[in-house]
Amino acid sequence: MMNGKVYLVGAGPGDTDLITVRGLNLLRTADAVVYDALIDKSILSECGSAEMIDAGKRGGDHTMSQSEINSTLVELAKKGKTVVRLKGGDPFLFGRGAEEAAELRKAGIEVHVVPGVSSSISVPELAGIPLTHRNHAPMVTIVTGHEKSDRDSDRIDWRKLASMEGTIVILMGMSNSEYISKELIEGGMDPETPAAVNIRDQGRQRTETASLGSLYSMISEKKLKAPGVIVIGDVVKERGTLGDLY
Repeated sequence: MMNGKVYLVGAGPGDTDLITVRGLNLLRTADAVVYDALIDKSILSECGSAEMIDAGKRGGDHTMSQSEINSTLVELAKKGKTVVRLKGGDPFLFGRGAEEAAELRKAGIEVHVVPGVSSSISVPELAGIPLTHRNHAPMVTIVTGHEKSDRDSDRIDWRKLASMEGTIVILMGMSNSEYISKELIEGGMDPETPAAVNIRDQGRQRTETASLGSLYSMISEKKLKAPGVIVIGDVVKERGTLGDLY
């Protein structure tokens, strides 16, 4: 039996109509779909008779370990199946898509990537927050907020990051927002720097703003929960002019 193929497909930021045309077509023709927690589950209705496998990981609660996911993808492909690995946002942006592609390559499996609309860009802009702006930010830095959860030490130098120009976008940083805010301020960032938290999950969006110095207390008081995108920088001011754009 010939091996099948695996497609690493980005589902986008949570709305079913924000997946790419190619991604949707692959879902409709796949033999098996291995999906993540942060997708809009309604999109699974497009999968027809495909075998459905929940590989969701959210807030430390893992349905499958990463090694189990890798093994599952290899096993399905070796059965001759066309497999869609459906991942939230974009497969290669903090999505471990590159790790999965490497394992599939090592096993001799044909693998393709279908890029997705990343929540790091789309969620803020839907809330009227452009990540770059000629009056505010010539650059944007996208960073993970929970690296320490799976490493002995944090490789991110938040204090050094505080001195850089432009916008900081933090993914998966909700539970670590107190530490992040403190380190940025210790690095010299003005506590009055505008900040926003954008929650978009299963097609619903909520946005709250604060100063960097009050970011953690705002998240706690308003009981904001992951998944959320944190934006720090003067671009947050544009929300007052643009408002919601979703």
